[in-house]
Amino acid sequence: MKHPQENFPSYTPPAYLFNKHVQTIVPALFRRVKEIKYERERIDTPDGDFLDLDWSYTANSRQKLVIVSHGLEGDANRPYVKGMVRAFNQAGYDALAWNYRGCSGEMNRLPRFYHSGATEDLQVVLEHAIHKKRYTEVVLNGFSLGGNLTLKYLGELPLASRGDGFASAIRKAIVFSVPLDLHDCLKELSRPGNFVYSRRFLRNLKEKVRRKAVLMPEEVDASPLKDIKDLKTFDNLYTSILHGFRDAVDYYEQCSSISFLDHITVDTLIINAANDPFLGPSCYPLHELKNHPTISLEVPEQGGHCGFADSHHTGLYWSERRALQFLDQ
Repeated sequence: MKHPQENFPSYTPPAYLFNKHVQTIVPALFRRVKEIKYERERIDTPDGDFLDLDWSYTANSRQKLVIVSHGLEGDANRPYVKGMVRAFNQAGYDALAWNYRGCSGEMNRLPRFYHSGATEDLQVVLEHAIHKKRYTEVVLNGFSLGGNLTLKYLGELPLASRGDGFASAIRKAIVFSVPLDLHDCLKELSRPGNFVYSRRFLRNLKEKVRRKAVLMPEEVDASPLKDIKDLKTFDNLYTSILHGFRDAVDYYEQCSSISFLDHITVDTLIINAANDPFLGPSCYPLHELKNHPTISLEVPEQGGHCGFADSHHTGLYWSERRALQFLDQ
């Protein structure tokens, strides 16, 4: 599929969501999706850690599953995740919203956490779903960091020996608000107008390091935290070192999904709002993807970051209706 279906309307926000920050913050703080009741399952990873999976089943799934990957410092209970879970349940899909290491309410066992390119964990989740639960049709969905993770994973599939069974089971992928170029997005988040977001992320990440340092003081040193004032320094001292990268720039270069798009063979829809406060210019490769055989990039003028709220009578957000419409194309 090369181009979006023309009869699906572009996103128009309600009048009270009058700029990119309101479109980002209001859905995150005030949306409630009460219908979803998860069943939690814990699985072990090959390196001795664990992942907590939150399942939402429907009686009519017919062995169809959506796997939802959340954003930075998110979890399966975020409104954008539960909204998408509900939408897919209504369409007859079981849903699996997985929590990254350290994001499920309990600290993980190893010094490492999660990061934007940790596709080995998505592989573990997919293997578990296909082997144990016997799903034959899988849709991958990701938001923000989870979108980058999803695209990187799909781009790695043709290059890795992960088995044809996994690749053939993935029907489509739909991702929103994706930081395709991590370094470019870091620069965008560091702008004065985005201070509220970067400060919140940095505060939460620092707290996780402090908690981990209490549990494993020989492996994790929290003393440098007092001098860290920005996300790039945090990535230099913690994200990169804990996950085997040389430094922050090496981490950004190796894990940015923009480098993997050429290898994606699964029908994929990327939706990045033009006014997303998190995304830099490189996250809108319209020219580069114009003739891509399997990827469509849509850039609505409005939407913010993981926003796309509206008052549609079904209760679904625009992003959720667009995802389901993409499945039927």
